[in-house]
Amino acid sequence: MTPMMNKKDFAGLGAPDLVYVRAIRASDVMADAHIEAPGIEIDPEQILYAVHGADGERLAVMLDRETAFAAAAAHELEPVSVH
Repeated sequence: MTPMMNKKDFAGLGAPDLVYVRAIRASDVMADAHIEAPGIEIDPEQILYAVHGADGERLAVMLDRETAFAAAAAHELEPVSVH
């Protein structure tokens, strides 16, 4: 049987320095943000790259994968990729 893990358990796996980067759609970020930005047009189908903590919390969103990895490294975090 697979053990059930909570956010604290997941955070303990790589905490505090492990983060993961994954592709997400702009529409997912827009739905979560609930922010209106007049004059700024974002294609909801655009692919962005999110940096997440080991517990799944979204920490940042970048326009490309390389920038997401660079931002994580600049903050002394260890980024890994997920598919």
